[in-house]
Amino acid sequence: MDENGIYEMKKLIFPIIAIVASISIAGQAPIESESHTDSYWLLFRDDTLGCGYLNSNGDTMIPPGKYMICYTDTFRNYAVVLGAQSGLIGINKREETLYKVFVFDNGPDYPSEGLFRIWRNGKMGYADERTGKIILYPQFTCGFPFENGKAKVSLTSCESVPVDKDGEHHRWETEGWFYIDHTGKKVDSPNK
Repeated sequence: MDENGIYEMKKLIFPIIAIVASISIAGQAPIESESHTDSYWLLFRDDTLGCGYLNSNGDTMIPPGKYMICYTDTFRNYAVVLGAQSGLIGINKREETLYKVFVFDNGPDYPSEGLFRIWRNGKMGYADERTGKIILYPQFTCGFPFENGKAKVSLTSCESVPVDKDGEHHRWETEGWFYIDHTGKKVDSPNK
């Protein structure tokens, strides 16, 4: 199939994808910036070129092949993508890099309690899973996901130490662990 045939096929298939996506997101609370039908883009894949994003009219907003992997299926305020040079990043619709996304289990960090870990200027912080906004500005040298309203973080040097002979799994060691709440306020450890 030639390039025109692929484009025509996308124009026919996209309305079906848009209907399915709108049904699946109908129960979600609207995001404040949503004021028109172009407010979100949907992921599409081209078998030859890779992933990209289309708007509700079926127009290509991000062409396939620009990013190696697109992790976000419905691009509202931000998307997590893997670039050949940039690594795993969060981008806005102007394709500006918002931050690097913490890599966990060979992909983007899993959100926990609505937050996921990010990197900026060599420091770790936390961003909102729904909006992509930075909630806790990157200031930590290392940190764990939130659990029961708290996250274990450090401001002092963290060393990544292998825990198996293959070096596949690591753990952080530091002298400065402490716990924070969702606002970044220091709190007692979970054992107290």
